[in-house]
Amino acid sequence: MAHRIYICSAEGNTGKSTVALGTLDTLTRRATRVGVFRPVARSIDERDYVLELLLAHDAVVELSYDEAIGVGYDDVHADPDAALATIVRRFKAVEDRCDAVVILGSDFTDVGSPTELAYNARIAANLGAPVLLVLGGRVGEGTVLGHTERLGHSDARTSGDLAQLTELAAEELEREHASVLGIVVNRADPERLDEIVEAVRVAARWDGGGGVAVWAIPEDPFLVAPSMRTIMQAVDGELYAGDPDLLDREALGVVIAAMSMENVLPRLIEGSVVIVPGDRSEVLLGVLTAHTSATFPSISGIVLNGGFPLSEHIERLIEGLKAGLPIIKTSLGTYDTALAIRNTRGRLAAESQRKRDTALSLFEQHVDGAALLDRLEIARPEVVTPLMFEYDLLERARRVRKHIVLPEGYDDRILRAAATLLARDVADLTILGEEIEIRARAIGLGLDISRATVLSNHDHVLVYRLADEYQRRRAHKGVTLEQARDTVQDVSYFGTMMVAMGLADGMVSGAAHTTAHTIRPAFEVIKTAPEVDVVSSVFLMALADRVLVYGDCAVVPDPTAEQLADIAVSSAATASQFGIEPRVAMLSYSTGESGFGADVDKVRRATSLVRERAPELAVEGPIQYDAAADAAVARTKLPESDVAGRATVFIFPDLNTGNNTYKAVQRSAGAVAIGPVLQGLRKPINDLSRGATVQDIVNTVAITAIQAADAP
Repeated sequence: MAHRIYICSAEGNTGKSTVALGTLDTLTRRATRVGVFRPVARSIDERDYVLELLLAHDAVVELSYDEAIGVGYDDVHADPDAALATIVRRFKAVEDRCDAVVILGSDFTDVGSPTELAYNARIAANLGAPVLLVLGGRVGEGTVLGHTERLGHSDARTSGDLAQLTELAAEELEREHASVLGIVVNRADPERLDEIVEAVRVAARWDGGGGVAVWAIPEDPFLVAPSMRTIMQAVDGELYAGDPDLLDREALGVVIAAMSMENVLPRLIEGSVVIVPGDRSEVLLGVLTAHTSATFPSISGIVLNGGFPLSEHIERLIEGLKAGLPIIKTSLGTYDTALAIRNTRGRLAAESQRKRDTALSLFEQHVDGAALLDRLEIARPEVVTPLMFEYDLLERARRVRKHIVLPEGYDDRILRAAATLLARDVADLTILGEEIEIRARAIGLGLDISRATVLSNHDHVLVYRLADEYQRRRAHKGVTLEQARDTVQDVSYFGTMMVAMGLADGMVSGAAHTTAHTIRPAFEVIKTAPEVDVVSSVFLMALADRVLVYGDCAVVPDPTAEQLADIAVSSAATASQFGIEPRVAMLSYSTGESGFGADVDKVRRATSLVRERAPELAVEGPIQYDAAADAAVARTKLPESDVAGRATVFIFPDLNTGNNTYKAVQRSAGAVAIGPVLQGLRKPINDLSRGATVQDIVNTVAITAIQAADAP
């Protein structure tokens, strides 16, 4: 039987999707197969965006949209008992394929059902799922319009209000015999979190003496801010000018610009949507100019209302400005346009990376995930899935909180990864590039990198400082100060020198540069760590149930026996660094004493050197891959070996073998290959493949931070 948790609320618009996403992500720490189920669908006319968001999570088993739904509201109205029987039957089909299931209660979209919480409680009781109750920390949205207004704002509930709401919900849940796991107050007043938690805990008296866990997540206006695309739909408008991709940027406020520009300018706010009457072209041009100016806030878009046509000259001028800012035209009047925008709610959808990052960050900071898992009685598994391993990387990096430099600021993947890393508090970041260009691009992509430092690699003060140190370290090679100043303006050298001088703890590059370009500066100025003769690399190969270490697959083409031994010792140390017990297999085309020849002798010699240098290591070699990985083969070929059949660190005899093998396993076994992770340097510099995904970059930054914490 799978572990189950039923997430429901006592009313609509509580931000339950934030709690559901955070709970689902938390379950991936211990559950290998997670499912999602929606007992009552929001609508039969359009797909449920919350369900789609959860189904898109990497941890969720293969479930179709229809499989994850119980019934619709019409079914509940027609025959509640029959609907409940269908819900139970369809849930069982999902549960049979999972270790844990997140069940998402209905959304109070059906205004004709005042007892909706009671029906959710009844479902939870019949599914045997404890309830995680979500309470809204804010009252319903207001409708008063001013010239400037923050979207998504509403009045905060007091602790007394929430205590009363808790008592009312308790009656409904208790009446239907639903058990309560905990309570989350979402969108709570940030200034009164402790007070709210205590008031709700006191009011939660139906726990039978065991104690109900209570958490409070503070209000974040960004999560309820609508995108420009949603606003365009709300005003029944069309994109008149601008970049369609920027329609996904959220609008954090609304400004009505029906006045002269000197009065509009002071009312502009960051991330706002500006409503401009279509016959006020001078205001339109003024707002566009302010948006492109570095001295005024960057806005999310403009809505031209009234349906008035613009003159040919104004259209040509707008086209020449090339602002990219979305300009939407609507035939609605000013009041109706403002009202439509004001009543538009944002939603936590799969396509918004920033909202997803924000939601997960808020949940991680304010809900005790370990306590939640313990209450669900989900034990730590013996297997380690790729998602579990990735989650552990982020957790460990978050604890050590190191400063990493990212030299390739003009690559959108770097900016997206940086936004995730900052939102999840994984590391402090410096991004290289011209600050105005980098920040403008991030804003255009709807990303928040405000907490990152952005430095120009042509900044004269820094160039002179880094060049002085580079020239000092390379003087023995005849490098002059003038040459050094030219050299350090290369982003790889600039970032490496920051690490060498302690201005950053590590560097991650390679998304847009070759491996040689990334690591050559490190060879020159970082140098190898004590007792290490060669810089090498490993891939952390996350298989379905365990993580293995493959080395060297990226750096040393044809290592000598001495270098191979060095790679093995370094790889074992890297394995230990990431929680993998090192059992080292020195790979060859023969096992034990069965083979002869120069290649086998090299591996045999390297194995002896490893035993001399690190007698505490479990090492076997020469050994074939099947004997190292498969217990049945090991019993035949090396029955007395402690490593055969149980190896965790695989050392390949040359780069050709290692690189091809890791790619073969990655493709054929569906393994997640994390790396290459460079090892042997005094301070961590790590290389990305040029095909790196955003998640690859996030993982590599986390690895670099962990390495930096262990660096001398």
